Amino acid sequence: MTTYTAGSRTLASRGGPVAPPVVSPTSVARFEERARARRTVARRKAAGIAGGVVVSGALGWLLLLSPVLALEPGEVRVEGAGTVVAVDQVLATVGAHTGTPLPRLDTVGLRDEVLEVPGVREARVTRAWPHGLLVVLVAREPVVAVPEEGGAGFALLDMEGVQVGRVEAAPEGLPVADVPVGEARTLRAVLDVLEQLPPELLAQVQGVSARTQDTVTMQLRDGVRVDWGSAAETPLKIAVLSTLRSSGAAAGATVIDVSAPRLPITR
Repeated sequence: MTTYTAGSRTLASRGGPVAPPVVSPTSVARFEERARARRTVARRKAAGIAGGVVVSGALGWLLLLSPVLALEPGEVRVEGAGTVVAVDQVLATVGAHTGTPLPRLDTVGLRDEVLEVPGVREARVTRAWPHGLLVVLVAREPVVAVPEEGGAGFALLDMEGVQVGRVEAAPEGLPVADVPVGEARTLRAVLDVLEQLPPELLAQVQGVSARTQDTVTMQLRDGVRVDWGSAAETPLKIAVLSTLRSSGAAAGATVIDVSAPRLPITR
């Protein structure tokens, strides 16, 4: 075997020493430069990761824990309260979450809390950055007053039959319903009829009564009694009643029977 070193040849077979290979100084420099470059890249990656963690932590604290985006009671707006919902109760419910950062506020859970306020049928809660909330309500407006047992007062019911209030005297402009106590189906029939009446006709209704779900009768404010029957075909009955009263065909009549709308009777 023959080994070449620094331009000379040494024969191993002669038993002489073999000189170590000589490494070029240029190669050593390049190796060290590459090593330094790798260390620099590693340090930059570590610094980038650490910086990202710090920024993420600071952003999380800013959004979820700091008061920068905290809920302020004065920035809460309530719409759609109607005549029966106490706005102060809604504000008190929302106010229990004062100081909570808006990104961390559970608006769905808060909506469920608002629904517990008397008179609220539906609610929607949305954030109003940076410190407020918008609470939009659908109120349970009373459509009828029902005398309480014993005549102590009147329960105010909405279209779904839910009591939204109580008064000593029937409110002006609200129909009074006379139905048997505990007759849910009869009350439902009365409410179904009232719900379908156009506003101009509903405003003329002074009272409504029913012994059964098929014997709904309305007393108008001008003294005319309207025998309605059941809630079936209410749109047709409305059209027939409106035609009779506007055409003069029912002039002088004190009773208009539209329970069979295709064969109305006046007397």
